[in-house]
Amino acid sequence: MSASLAILTIGVVPMSEVLPLLTEYIDEQHITHHSLLGKMSREDVMADYAVEPGDDPLLTLLNDNQIAHVSRQKVERDLQSVVEVLDNQGYDVIILMSTAAIKSMAARNSILLEPLRIIPPLVASIVDGHQVGVIVPVAELLAAQEKKWQVLQMPPVYSLANPVHGSEQQLIDA
Repeated sequence: MSASLAILTIGVVPMSEVLPLLTEYIDEQHITHHSLLGKMSREDVMADYAVEPGDDPLLTLLNDNQIAHVSRQKVERDLQSVVEVLDNQGYDVIILMSTAAIKSMAARNSILLEPLRIIPPLVASIVDGHQVGVIVPVAELLAAQEKKWQVLQMPPVYSLANPVHGSEQQLIDA
């Protein structure tokens, strides 16, 4: 029996790029993708998730392939609700796929994988003090990336390249 995996994203994620990495280990029929905002119109997203005074802004890619600033607090609240639904549906693993610093999600039965708790410490242990390069899709994410990679012994070298709006050559150059 194969494990069931739910991929949870905030906005739009190029799943065609991600699935080949996962289907090596899990049958594609056991993988589902759930996006909190990915199927909503920009107008609906901004009506429901607009940043209000006191909210922290969070950047996400919407289905019009444009970045939007949304409320981190509202997104975290609703992501937790989706995690609870997926958990109750019996998924073995739920992966929160996001570059945002989303923390404190909880699942009772499923294994919940939060990238910020796993990836930076894992990369730090692998590179063991060597220089790391980080490609960032938009300049607005640089501060968050710098905070994320503080666990590295040497500060990373950052480069901007956008896989959605940029060219393949720009990615290679980065």
